[in-house]
Order: sequence, then structure tokens, then C-alpha cells
Amino acid sequence: MAKSRTEQLVERLRDLQASSGDVEGAAIVSVDGLSMASSLPGNVEEDRVSAMSAAMLSLGERISSELGRGVLEQVFIKGERGYVILTSVGEEAVLTVLARPEAKLGLIFLDVNRTVEDLSKLL
Repeated sequence: MAKSRTEQLVERLRDLQASSGDVEGAAIVSVDGLSMASSLPGNVEEDRVSAMSAAMLSLGERISSELGRGVLEQVFIKGERGYVILTSVGEEAVLTVLARPEAKLGLIFLDVNRTVEDLSKLL
């Protein structure tokens, strides 16, 4: 039996986590702030992550435009306990990735870009 689109999205998120032990979780969120698929840690509220991700991407787009930086590609947040990377997936979705503080960011960005390409085909 063929997998549903949501199952395929979740599978791709889990592949991203498996490709790097430094990725703690990931979610695909609509630009309206609704969760489309997620593979987040159990202590993370999916609905809150979805709403905040969409809001942050929208704000990032406005800042990028207003400051003449062109079309927004990514929003990168560094905290004392790790990173949050928000990446546009086409016009309608955002990939949110949680990474450990010791993550090798070059490899994470490479994996994120590959994941975005795959997700674009599924959405």
C-alpha cells in the first residue's frame, strides 16, 4: 500500500535526524502556522513550534526585504542549548530543525538543503 503524503514527510524528517546525530528534531509547518508533519522531541509542543516558526519566517522575510538582502532563504537562531534553523520549502512551508550546541553546522546546512529539495517534490 502506498504511503500517505504525511507519512512520506515524516519519513523524510526522520531521515534527516538519522543522517546527523546532532539533529534533535524537525518539523514541516505551513506558512499559516499549522503543523504538516513533525519528528520533534516529546517535550516540545508541536502547535507552539508551528506557530512560532511561521511567525519567525514571516518576520525574517520582512527584515530581509526591508534591508535589501533579497529573498529570504533561512533564519538561524543560536541559543545556549543549541540552534534552530528555519528554511523555506517553496512558497507554502517552512522546515524547522533543532540542532545540538556542538553541531557541525556546515554538515547540518548541507543535510537541510538536501531535505528541502526532497520536501519540495512532496509538497
